[in-house]
Amino acid sequence: MSGPGPAAWGRLRRVSAIVWIAALSLAAWLWLLLCQGFFWRTDVRLPPGDDPGVWPPVCVVVPARDEAAVLPASLPSLLAQDYPGRAEVFLVDDGSTDGTGELARALAREHGGLPLTVGSPGEPPAGWTGKLWAVRHGIGLARARGPEFLLLTDADIAHAPDSLRTLVAAAGTGGFDMVSQMARLRVESRWERLVVPAFVYFFAQLYPFRRIGRAGTATAAAAGGCVLLRAEAAERARVPDAIRQAVIDDVALARAVKGSGGRIWLGLADRVDSVRPYPRLDDLWRMVSRSAYAQLRHSPVLLAGTVAGLALVYLVPPVALVAGAAAGSAATAAAGGLAWLMMTGTYLPMLRYYRLSYWLAPLLPFTAFLYLLMTVDSAVQHYRGRGAAWKGRTYARPEPVADDPAR
Repeated sequence: MSGPGPAAWGRLRRVSAIVWIAALSLAAWLWLLLCQGFFWRTDVRLPPGDDPGVWPPVCVVVPARDEAAVLPASLPSLLAQDYPGRAEVFLVDDGSTDGTGELARALAREHGGLPLTVGSPGEPPAGWTGKLWAVRHGIGLARARGPEFLLLTDADIAHAPDSLRTLVAAAGTGGFDMVSQMARLRVESRWERLVVPAFVYFFAQLYPFRRIGRAGTATAAAAGGCVLLRAEAAERARVPDAIRQAVIDDVALARAVKGSGGRIWLGLADRVDSVRPYPRLDDLWRMVSRSAYAQLRHSPVLLAGTVAGLALVYLVPPVALVAGAAAGSAATAAAGGLAWLMMTGTYLPMLRYYRLSYWLAPLLPFTAFLYLLMTVDSAVQHYRGRGAAWKGRTYARPEPVADDPAR
């Protein structure tokens, strides 16, 4: 009686390989579910704070480059802050060509509220990104007021009237040097609903919020749209000078503050919202691809690992389910189906936070495939010499920055 022929052995080897890959994907999801800081939970919100009695002075710094389209929906919310202490807004017009500075002054005259100063730093010198050069100028203007806290917020972020009050109370009560909230992004268009919640989900997977706020952990991140920072901690961490070349400035800021001994916190916002629209896939694609390769430190090895990881974790489960069912391999189909089920289940809390249909959850593999393509495109743009882009400026790979001996 003869054994299986060469063709049969080839089929068995292929099925065996698919089973092992599916099992590896399932193991990865078990680890993510239980060992990655419960990243999928959305209950990390701003902790309650007590009234400090004497409210510390705060300066709000808003870097703005060509933001006339969103300022009418965001700046009035800052000017209308119900803050019991002294507060002032500094908007830094970073070389805008759309009348951002003039519009900001007009909005202040129309709405009143907190005092507004509009400054302009000029073009950034070599070795600086434009946004961080604007932030440096804004902090310099604010320093003359002697603030205890700095609120660094983007020009597209709208704040509830009590936003500043609750941030300061939380930082004071919790003893935090930096408190950051991930603003709720817009999800009105079809592509925004498909892509935006996944962006926050992937961010939380990379930087689990629970670990960020825990002392003694190396995990550090922030959401640049809403960062309350102690002025003393900024000086100790040499911010923004120490991170002047950072394209992903919020993560770099958090690392600098935590690395200098500061306590930091990051969570999801309830009443801080981004008003910037991304109606088309092209808009979202540019938003992600402009800095994705910078996140990987422009490393081909990290790029290859990221592509392989995204494929294993997000693409293998549905492929294994379909391939296993087609090949009659119950083990392959079961492993793929269980992994896809866990993926879908961990995505549901984020969809609930964004008040979106749960039917989007099974589509996460497709969304992850889009992010994989965006990441590869980011690398392609880098090697074509285009570098990372922000507001009309392009940044090549940053050179190592030596410490200034004068500091």
